[in-house]
Amino acid sequence: MGQGRLTVASSDEALITACRAGNQAAWQLLVEKYQRLVYSVPAKYRLLPEDAADVFQGVWVDLYRDLDRLEQPNAVRGWLITAASRRCLLLKKRWLPAGSEPSDTIPDLRRDAEQIRLEAERDQLLRDALHQLPDRCRQMIQMLFFDTPPRTYADVARELGLAEGSIGFIRGRCLKKLRQLMELHG
Repeated sequence: MGQGRLTVASSDEALITACRAGNQAAWQLLVEKYQRLVYSVPAKYRLLPEDAADVFQGVWVDLYRDLDRLEQPNAVRGWLITAASRRCLLLKKRWLPAGSEPSDTIPDLRRDAEQIRLEAERDQLLRDALHQLPDRCRQMIQMLFFDTPPRTYADVARELGLAEGSIGFIRGRCLKKLRQLMELHG
């Protein structure tokens, strides 16, 4: 796959292969593709913004350092979640009073870490599926479900150049496509 053809939607294997070959644009695309995923992990651990930024930076430094040792490029998503979770757990453990164990002050970090990993995987699956939707569907779902505050049907219709009465029907079709993509990939 040529350098000009790589996009955020490119396979992880294609992006990792290009990164290993020194393609800086591929590295930027890989970071763009997974930056929300990596940021979501410290957010789920409720870390302070400066600690979350340290986790984010550390994870990407680790990946860059270990890029050639990554045995399964298509498993980079899981690698990123695991690396971010480990960094978060280390930070949480540093906050513990001297001599205490995590189980004394933080309820079952392993269970929480697994729950966070599952949530991060699900969230990334949703982001990936959204990216694969046609532009109009992606825009509509963004406006109706992710904009704060959510947009009204009248606003969505006006911005997308549609009849207000058609928004509910089109929204249903877009959500069905989104569900199919999510089932297909995970």
